[in-house]
Amino acid sequence: MKKNKKIAITAISAFLLGLSAVAQQDPMYTHYMYNTLMVNPGYAGSRDALTVTALHRSQWVNYKGAPIVQSITLHSPLKNDHFALGLSVLNDKIGPSNRTSLYGDFAYRIDLSKKSKLALGLSAGVDIFQANLNSLALDQQADPSFQNNINKRVVPNFGFGAYYSRERFYAGLSIPNLMENKYSADGVSTGVEQRHYFFIAGAVFNLSENLAFKPTTFVKVTSAVPIQADFTASFIIMKKLSLGAMYRTSDAFGALIGLNITQQLYLGYSYDWSFGLKTGTYNQGSHEIVLRYDFLSAAKKQIHSPRYF
Repeated sequence: MKKNKKIAITAISAFLLGLSAVAQQDPMYTHYMYNTLMVNPGYAGSRDALTVTALHRSQWVNYKGAPIVQSITLHSPLKNDHFALGLSVLNDKIGPSNRTSLYGDFAYRIDLSKKSKLALGLSAGVDIFQANLNSLALDQQADPSFQNNINKRVVPNFGFGAYYSRERFYAGLSIPNLMENKYSADGVSTGVEQRHYFFIAGAVFNLSENLAFKPTTFVKVTSAVPIQADFTASFIIMKKLSLGAMYRTSDAFGALIGLNITQQLYLGYSYDWSFGLKTGTYNQGSHEIVLRYDFLSAAKKQIHSPRYF
């Protein structure tokens, strides 16, 4: 139990208290390829519909204080197709702390050719952070970093992203949070946000009339931390059912399944098992579910080609 408690406190500290040399701070998503607006504001409007996406992730099930993440995004192109707006809401709970984020997204879309677009996106909003740090049971009760709570600290932030897309390929670069905000309680510093740099890419290859192969990747870079990358390979069957596998470097591997219930409604589920940070011994994996719906305008009641991204 003592070893388990030490590992739990280490994991919570790494994620929450800004120990930049230990861990990534932003939430991880196995369904990053369907939750793209949370990663890159340039994605806004790219589906040419009012798109709403909801995601829930329960990480490290049966691990006390493990991360639980919920997000919801909505975005749409405007009447002038070169402009798009979006809204992103995140709730990220780890142990005694909770972060709620609310961001508006704006994208300017440039037609590079009849089949390709480049979008430049901006996001701006606030993070509301609170942590009941003195509720933790520590081996060293005198640690000053855990003696004082953080009560609803509201900090602004903004981000940038570039998103290139074709019907069967996309790639994007983004910095979701440009400001490196510091957190403190009663004058004692408890951590600082680290700037993250994200790269995403994906493609679709037709193997036959009823089978397609969809590889995607999500690379995360931040200071003093090894580069982390997700690699996902999915097969799309009959343009309806998606079956895939994922690998996250030095962290996890898992499986995904998804179904296009209708042309507008997509439901996906994933399970991944973590083998990093010695957490795999003490948890039963991570579950994630995503639901996406496209509200089509009267002028676009029919979707003439599959929307892969």
